Amino acid sequence: MKKTFLFLLITFVGFAFSSDKPAYKLFNQKGKEIKYAKMLKEIQSADIVFFGENHTDPISHWLQYELTVDLYNLRKNDLILGAEMFEADNQLILDEYMDSIYGAKKFEAEMRLWPNYKTDYKPVVEFARENGIPYIATNIPRRYASLVHKKGFEGLNELSDEAKKYIGPDLERLYDPDVKCYADMMNMEGMPAHVNENFPKSQAAKDATMAYFILKNWETGKLFFHFDGAYHSDNFEGIVWWIKQLKPGLNIKTISVSYQKDIEKLDNENIDIANFIIAVPETMTQTNR
Repeated sequence: MKKTFLFLLITFVGFAFSSDKPAYKLFNQKGKEIKYAKMLKEIQSADIVFFGENHTDPISHWLQYELTVDLYNLRKNDLILGAEMFEADNQLILDEYMDSIYGAKKFEAEMRLWPNYKTDYKPVVEFARENGIPYIATNIPRRYASLVHKKGFEGLNELSDEAKKYIGPDLERLYDPDVKCYADMMNMEGMPAHVNENFPKSQAAKDATMAYFILKNWETGKLFFHFDGAYHSDNFEGIVWWIKQLKPGLNIKTISVSYQKDIEKLDNENIDIANFIIAVPETMTQTNR
């Protein structure tokens, strides 16, 4: 009887384990599975942390919120937030909302918000507002990125000095078309025939501007936690590459979200893309954007 009971118990536990459906698994840069607490411990002392998300992935946004709360509890007034999702020329509106000068309805009407703002980005914004955490709009205004796509960096010369305040400086001088993330954009399968060398330049204009505003608002002893699409920070390129050109020597950590058919182990193609990789089932429900 005891043997039968033990057999049934082992069978049940084994079934429960094998039928587990985790929403994500966390791995380090070399593909070893780690715990959330381990990642938190390693990033809390960084100068800048990049969370490279999938824009419509609910796991990304939930973990961004959880990490924001935990980092605030650890670093308090040393924490600064920033995001690709907000454009630099909207910083005044964002600051006024953080200072509770007006309510959410007016803020959301005035800002150029992404369609999934309320479900995916608003929780972190509200937490920052409630706790007095600075929140920086880091991205280039989209009209200027479009200008680069159309006319190259030379097109920015048409802008006023006021407009240029919202664009990272030294774009043309520092841009390197051989950086892999930019070179790859010219070789993507299925790219429209009209794509030319200005296409990666517009991406670089975004990366350089985000790097510029991150550094402008970071200071020694602070932790800047930045949200961006994974392509902007994967493989330690994109924004990370620009920061290394502008201010080498900082302690930078990156997080990336990758979709996999099986998340039991990290796919080879995802090893080394970031310091920490969040593997999410490719069947994960997506938010609307």
